[in-house]
Amino acid sequence: MTDSMIRYVGLDVHKRVVEACFVDAAGKVVLRERFALSREVLGRFAAKMLRPADQVALEATTNCWAVAEALRPHVARVVVSNPMATKAIAQAKVKTDKVDAHVLAQLLRCDFLPEVWQPDEGTRRLRELCGRRSALVRQRTRLRNRIHSVLAMRLVEEPTSLFGAQGLAWLEGVPLDEQGRRLVQSDLRQMEFLGKEIDAMDTELAVRGYQSEAVKLLMTLPGVDVVTAVALVAAWGDPTRFADGDHAASYLGLVPSTRQSAEHCYHGPITKRGNSQARWMLIEAAQHLDKHPGPLGHFFRRLARKKNRNVAVVAAARKLATIGWQMLVTGEPYRYALPRTTESKLARLRVKATGRRRRGGVPKGTKAVARQPGQPGGSRTIRSLPQVCQSEGLPAPRPLSPGERRTVQQTDSGELVRQIHRTQLAPRIPAARQAAADQPAPATPTSDAPPATLHARRRRTHEGLATPPTPAPETEDARGQTKAGRTGSSSLVRRKRHGRG
Repeated sequence: MTDSMIRYVGLDVHKRVVEACFVDAAGKVVLRERFALSREVLGRFAAKMLRPADQVALEATTNCWAVAEALRPHVARVVVSNPMATKAIAQAKVKTDKVDAHVLAQLLRCDFLPEVWQPDEGTRRLRELCGRRSALVRQRTRLRNRIHSVLAMRLVEEPTSLFGAQGLAWLEGVPLDEQGRRLVQSDLRQMEFLGKEIDAMDTELAVRGYQSEAVKLLMTLPGVDVVTAVALVAAWGDPTRFADGDHAASYLGLVPSTRQSAEHCYHGPITKRGNSQARWMLIEAAQHLDKHPGPLGHFFRRLARKKNRNVAVVAAARKLATIGWQMLVTGEPYRYALPRTTESKLARLRVKATGRRRRGGVPKGTKAVARQPGQPGGSRTIRSLPQVCQSEGLPAPRPLSPGERRTVQQTDSGELVRQIHRTQLAPRIPAARQAAADQPAPATPTSDAPPATLHARRRRTHEGLATPPTPAPETEDARGQTKAGRTGSSSLVRRKRHGRG
């Protein structure tokens, strides 16, 4: 069939109606059609009006993938365009359904249409599940904010953690007027229902994540759990379609915006284009990277000293995206993952997806022998990272390249690398908890104030290693950072350097 017989069809798809425009190879409009959008009507339109050599274009909308799947068997090619990049439609002075369909057909004929990647059926289903869970979490957050509002309107002082077990018990007994109590009880009932729905959705995501090696690989990243890993896999789809990790991070909107003309170049905030849910989850995962002893933690702390914390968090999220893409392409876990934390995350995923727990300890009928006699509470074995990966069906980390070895040396992470590659013994009860348990309990205060200290923050010990590696010198500087500026000896050195000391 010659090119002159090919027709280019532009479809302006709405929720209930479709506007179609047919143009020939010369750009002349040969047919216009407007019909209701349903599966039956769409099937009749495809069978009656379309030819095997036709090419169809439509913009990315909520129902575009269903329309594309219905039309694909009847035509030679179906193109889904990016509406954000179709400037001929977005910036048109006269914008109607007929004009939009005509512009789509003409852009397709000239091969000027910005095409988007079309996900497969499994990726679309996974995106739908992640979107539904995100919507349920937003609804629960709105209910919690309404309860906060009811208490604030009545000048009731809340505990630190209102929606924990003790906080909810306090909420049941706090004195409120009749209307306030009724409103709070209504929101609590809805929260209970949403909690069950979120748990069911988490179980479904865990089952799908357990069957995916890509999800398990991403879970070896610090701060990334099954929900974040599944959302990232659903957003990227096929990771090999990106040229490098920078393009994968740009797809999530985690790269700075750029305005350049001649010798002037301005880099502004991140673009925030792409999947907002995956971007938000990566940012949440990067919140605690300042405590990680590896190169990611060093990168976070170094940037936090020069910028504010929010800038460091977003930059670390972008670093997580680029590293995650590299892990998916090479099929390799994170090389600086903490063995105990990684084993716990993968074990939780296995138990939630299959209900299967692995029995540890000595065989039945064998007497256990203490490996650290005299240790209060006993000890536990922390397997090396290659052993953890092997037990969960993941490939072992590859040896460090020369460039990575230089990075490890510069970030003082050599001790971490040595520890995660060997089996260790760690006390079951951390030293800080044991010391606190040996001290006498303080007297219980008698006060009618709400239990603001029910969930007081406790100093968290490093659980990923038996002996936490010595932090780099910048850790102390980062912890000494305050809103008023850096404190400690570094400020004294600066004063002497500038003649103010």
